[in-house]
Amino acid sequence: MSAVSDTARVPAAPGNAVTQSFRDSMVVAKRNLIRMSRIPEMIIYGLIQPIMFVVLFTYVFGGSMQIGGSTSATDYKNFLMAGIFAQTVTFATASSGAGIADDMHKGLIDRFRSLPMARGAVLTGRTLADLVQTALTLVVLAVVALIVGWRVGTDGDTNAGKVLAAFGLLLLLGYAFTWIGALIGMSVRTPEAATSSGLIWLFPVTFISNAFVDTSHMTPWLRHIAEWNPFSATVQACRVLFGNPGQSLSNAWPMQHPVWASLIYSVLIIAIFRTLAVRKYRSATA
Repeated sequence: MSAVSDTARVPAAPGNAVTQSFRDSMVVAKRNLIRMSRIPEMIIYGLIQPIMFVVLFTYVFGGSMQIGGSTSATDYKNFLMAGIFAQTVTFATASSGAGIADDMHKGLIDRFRSLPMARGAVLTGRTLADLVQTALTLVVLAVVALIVGWRVGTDGDTNAGKVLAAFGLLLLLGYAFTWIGALIGMSVRTPEAATSSGLIWLFPVTFISNAFVDTSHMTPWLRHIAEWNPFSATVQACRVLFGNPGQSLSNAWPMQHPVWASLIYSVLIIAIFRTLAVRKYRSATA
């Protein structure tokens, strides 16, 4: 019998399932990061949209929005940026879903599934790669925000730890939403459908919130929805940690305890949609 056959008959040594899953996820994440680096326009176009939002909202609406009784453009800049940051990390959902749908369309998911890989490693690796891209986008966006006049610590009670915690909450929310994108990508047939379906529900989630306007100006029923929106909780938490104006004075629990609400919402979204996405991955076919 040949050496190749002998080797094939040797059973693989049992390993820790968690370690194996982590290793497989890192391999897939590396594959996706290399792919992104070879298509730089993916990163460039991903940066253009949030930069446009910063410039347009700052200079077009900056002098007409009332924040805490003030129509100061400077106050609106500081109010706005937490919402723009949160919108940017959640809009990564569409690209995540489109990427997974593209892999499905090309049959790559079926090839991965035929390999001795941990279940869910393909999706976990993809979402981790998207998280890295989102982090890079946030860094660039923060620089642009500083250029246009955004500042932290306007309330005098902010430090570097709080600022980093705010960005951490943003990345956690973005990671949670990429799992929604993963489920969408596994559920549709084409990347175009994934992009469209990924954006349709994102617009009401981001705009029926406290991201761009003070919720106190909304009708009562709409304000109630906005205040219990997971997106609003993260925006409120970031304004608190950044020390920016426009923090909601609502009695709604997520607005009173935004940091905890943001953490709880994000963890729940990850737990629910990761389970659904992995289950879909096991049964989906190209």
